[in-house]
Amino acid sequence: RGGGMVPVLPGLYVGGAESCSSPESLAAAGVVAVLTLDAEEPPAVPGVRAMHAGVSRSVAVVTAYLMKTEGLGWEEAYAAVRAAKPDAEVNPGFQGQLKLYEAMGCAVDSSSALYKRYRLETLTERYPELRDLPREVFAVDPTSICQTPNTEVLYRCRKCRRALFRSSSILSHTEGSGPTAFAHKRITDSAQLWGDGREKCTSYFTEPVQWMEPALLGVMEGQLLCPKCTSKLGSFSWRGEQCSCGRWVTPAFQIHKSRVDEVRTLPAGNFQAAKT
Repeated sequence: RGGGMVPVLPGLYVGGAESCSSPESLAAAGVVAVLTLDAEEPPAVPGVRAMHAGVSRSVAVVTAYLMKTEGLGWEEAYAAVRAAKPDAEVNPGFQGQLKLYEAMGCAVDSSSALYKRYRLETLTERYPELRDLPREVFAVDPTSICQTPNTEVLYRCRKCRRALFRSSSILSHTEGSGPTAFAHKRITDSAQLWGDGREKCTSYFTEPVQWMEPALLGVMEGQLLCPKCTSKLGSFSWRGEQCSCGRWVTPAFQIHKSRVDEVRTLPAGNFQAAKT
């Protein structure tokens, strides 16, 4: 336990950089590998495999390890680490990542809507000028994909039929509280609670698609136009927009449902049925 090392599980320790200052203590504890989460790597320790990250904190990583291997929720896992090391802390940003990790079943699923939403929410912090955004942020333009029969719904421009996005790009949100969410502004018809069974959400909120990129870069908000016929499809705002159901979505890439058609591939044969 020398050098600030504290056991969390048999063979699993957490500690500061000083934990690596005593090769004898590491050897006595049976440590064979060290995961370093500092900006700089510590001195090499003979006989110990070094792994370097530099993007998180040791407490968060050990907490995630307990979630994965012991089947614990993030709060239970965090409590277990704090029981071993009372001064251990995870800042709010890392807490958000651990909650996301738990929601995804303790696996990093980049196709998950939860993961996509989180990644988009952090973009303006990492790229305040909204330039040189990572390529993986943008969904592949459906017109550039070899069309093969699948169960995904395709959404086309209602005016010119140009393919715009697939159902996997829709980032769903929990329904808002209707008019009460619009107390700060005049309530319009689109914000009323529907009494006849109509949908409260009159738009799709999606991840950005490749064809949107020229409109999005370097500006905080604007219109989304069809890349073929330039008819207005919706709007975007990195600050967020309010859905007709009352829910605030940040960032928002909003396509009005009235401007697109759903195209479903039938399981038998290659015929397509459009829902208008």
